[in-house]
Amino acid sequence: MNPIDGVKQNWRVLLLVVFLAFSVVALFVPGGIVADSSVANDSVESGPTNLEFGLDLDGGTRVRAPVTGMTAADIDAGVVSDSGQVDGDRIEEIESTLYTELELDQADARVTVDDGGSVSAEVFTDNVTQAEFAGALQSANVDASEDDIRDGVTEQTRSEIISTLRTKINEAGLSGGSVSEQTMQDTNYIVVEVPNMGSDELRRVLSERGVVEVVAYFPDENGNQTNETVLTQDKIANVDPPQQPQGPRGQSQGYVVPVQVKEGEAAEQFQRDMERYGFLDEGYTPQGACNLPEENGSISFNHEGEQYCLLTISDNEVVDAHSMGGLADGMIAGTWVNDPSFQMGAPSQQEAQSLSVNLRAGSLRAPLDLSPERAQIYSITPAHADQFKQYSLLIGLLSVVTVSGVVYTRYTDTRIALPMIVTALSEVVILLGFAAMIRMPLDLSHVAGFIAVVGTGVDDLVIIADEVLDEGDVSSARVFQSRFRKAFWVIGAAAATTIVALSPLAVLSLGDLKGFAIITILGVLIGVLITRPAYGDILRRLLTDR
Repeated sequence: MNPIDGVKQNWRVLLLVVFLAFSVVALFVPGGIVADSSVANDSVESGPTNLEFGLDLDGGTRVRAPVTGMTAADIDAGVVSDSGQVDGDRIEEIESTLYTELELDQADARVTVDDGGSVSAEVFTDNVTQAEFAGALQSANVDASEDDIRDGVTEQTRSEIISTLRTKINEAGLSGGSVSEQTMQDTNYIVVEVPNMGSDELRRVLSERGVVEVVAYFPDENGNQTNETVLTQDKIANVDPPQQPQGPRGQSQGYVVPVQVKEGEAAEQFQRDMERYGFLDEGYTPQGACNLPEENGSISFNHEGEQYCLLTISDNEVVDAHSMGGLADGMIAGTWVNDPSFQMGAPSQQEAQSLSVNLRAGSLRAPLDLSPERAQIYSITPAHADQFKQYSLLIGLLSVVTVSGVVYTRYTDTRIALPMIVTALSEVVILLGFAAMIRMPLDLSHVAGFIAVVGTGVDDLVIIADEVLDEGDVSSARVFQSRFRKAFWVIGAAAATTIVALSPLAVLSLGDLKGFAIITILGVLIGVLITRPAYGDILRRLLTDR
């Protein structure tokens, strides 16, 4: 037999070998198939394989919580004209009325228009009733009633929240974290999973709205101190990592977060505000510098004399207060607008890091309801996760040994039993390689799926062996192929039934059942398309002359 004929007759076995080779590379070679340096570094630090583990096997916290807010959907607000034009001034008018009537901050209400021209108004607080919300809309000449208002927020808002949380998790360096959406009993939940983080810490991260702004604190015409917002997150272009500046004698002076304001109107407006509020004349003198006292680790506004301060405020809390410093020099010289950068202050490294993350990720469009009545929090310590990992490995080995013993007892012929066991295990190796390649975090539900794959795989291989052998000796390749086709039809029908039965579990948001269903379906597909045909070729080679 020449090599070409050998390849033609045994291409299924060669295909199995190729998949196994790719799987081994994805599992054990740092960086895997994609040669990603970040994956390579992670694999070197975490263990001998490129596998990633979820909460059950690595420890961490999962939080599932609804979004705080109410929505008046598809309202007649006079925002969209008959030609489809959106009236921005009308939107601002309605939002301004909501802020005033409901005494809300600007971040706690908004009006949006979707692609279909439907107008929705939302409030993001639990301090407003549906009646009050409807009354505020009516004050803005919007045709709305309590019947038009429902709990929850729009799909657009939920998508923005998910995007912001994903960015926040990535910027904070929390590898392996995920954010998704689940719907149960007509309630939409945001699900956040972060490995190696305790429940208290994750709750703190999620409770931060992340609204950062710079406020000017200065004396008005009557000499009374007042404040005005001069810079918001949407006007910031770039954010650098936190730094710790050194004083003239080398001593540390807190932490700063360097930022760059968007060039053009944003930078020019910021400079005009500084000039209008006196920061470039009276506020530039040593007597007018910012010298707010501290009490119990926080900034106090109980002071004497005039103060010209730039306040860094995060989630309505004053993080830092500082004078203009060198920022005023560039503005007075007229060069600052060409390179509009400055530094936001923070008293500690943790607050500086939090400030930097919030500036990069942006603020949450709406807060999550983390109350014990609404939120569900699941946490597991790394020590328990390591135990689960060891037990999972032990159970997997026991299942393989048990199946191997049963198969050998059934056939007492290593020509049939050994290829059957090796082929079944190859399905698991290919699945693990696939999981490593796509960086799928493995949980206990996936482990259950792997065990199910071993069981169903051996079942199919037993069907093949029995169908081929039960009708007597296999005298030729033609006889073998005839019997093999009969067995394969049975296996194909069983595989189709399994896929159809488990598909709803893989698609619907049913928690851990989803992982079990995905692994089992992938295992069935790999078996039908790769390993079962390969086992057929191996068995044909061993039982016939060809």
